[in-house]
Amino acid sequence: MTIPEHDEASKAKADPVSSRPGVMVRNPGKPIILSNVEFNGVSAEAAMRGTSVKVWTRATMCSEQAVFHRVAPNLISVIRHCAQQAGEYPALLHASTILLVIKPDNTAALWIDAAAVMNETRLKRNASSGTVLFESDIADVTGMWFPLVDVATEDRIIVLFREGFRFGLFFDFNPGGHLNIEDAKRDLGTLCRQMRYADLYSVLANEATFKRVVAAGWFPFIEIMTGDFGTLSNACEAGFPLLEAEAELAKKFTCECLDRMFDRWMSRPHFKEKEAILRSGVKAYKEGDWVACLKVVLTEIEGIIAEAYFASTGQHTRRISKLLEFTLDTATKMAGGKDTLFFPVEFAHYLRHYTYADFDVESNQPSVARNAVGHGRAKPEHYTQSRALQALLTLDQFAFYS
Repeated sequence: MTIPEHDEASKAKADPVSSRPGVMVRNPGKPIILSNVEFNGVSAEAAMRGTSVKVWTRATMCSEQAVFHRVAPNLISVIRHCAQQAGEYPALLHASTILLVIKPDNTAALWIDAAAVMNETRLKRNASSGTVLFESDIADVTGMWFPLVDVATEDRIIVLFREGFRFGLFFDFNPGGHLNIEDAKRDLGTLCRQMRYADLYSVLANEATFKRVVAAGWFPFIEIMTGDFGTLSNACEAGFPLLEAEAELAKKFTCECLDRMFDRWMSRPHFKEKEAILRSGVKAYKEGDWVACLKVVLTEIEGIIAEAYFASTGQHTRRISKLLEFTLDTATKMAGGKDTLFFPVEFAHYLRHYTYADFDVESNQPSVARNAVGHGRAKPEHYTQSRALQALLTLDQFAFYS
């Protein structure tokens, strides 16, 4: 979005949509107006003349899918033809964002890098209006839209946009005559998220790599998922030792960072009830007492989930399986689905196979699983700074879920 100049009152009169009261942004350009845009679907399969064919009227896809490279070029070709019919020759192949809004009378507005784009996100920290935000502040991307473009429920839309080295395509030809704008916004956000954070998705999709990451006690915790987790997962994938990457990560968790994380916990009711205990755990970490930190934090995680479970269901349970299922359901509802940067399904896997994994008394493998720590089975050398940091980040993940 671009900030308007103070002397653009005359332009605002000519562009009422972009000058809504209270809106401090403008579209950076104007659309190309087209006519006779009779797009109503995309063929989903090959078909001979006179035979039946399946037609897609709504879809999302990205450039990593083979189907994208069949559909997108054809759409670009017909959009270019319509533009040429209007006497316009736009450089569609060089555009970052193309938005086509088709009205019921088949007139259309073609926005080529000319429409303000809004991303709806969840943040890791509080932010007031005008706060400069960084990639590391983002906890999740939940929506994408064009707030200053006139899109009505009877319209049809096509969106083709670039995210890094990838392209995404969304279209809804609205066969029912009622475009669900909230659904479109959500699906565009999902597409944007999947492309922007494709590296995270690829790690979780690679069973061998994800298994190594979990075995080392790491996960794309929301607090470290942008940048730091990539260093850890790359080392796991290559089979390299993690000591250096873990040490560099630990340096970033200063007292200020830990206090900010603790403040987030205290904003959640089930955490607030255990303030004195959790404060002790964080204090132990600051003082380098990894044993005390792990003893406190790992044993309190289960209690916090249990309290949340009781508040939600009115029942008590000690069964870890039930508590983990509850955590998965809670995170999914809170994030609006399982396919989000909260990764609730994968986090449940992490908890089962690391935090609450069974321990082998005879094994010399490092184990600071909750059961090993709680029953005094973890060995002194297993209580390390990295394991203590993992416990804090695991607890922090629950704070985002609640």
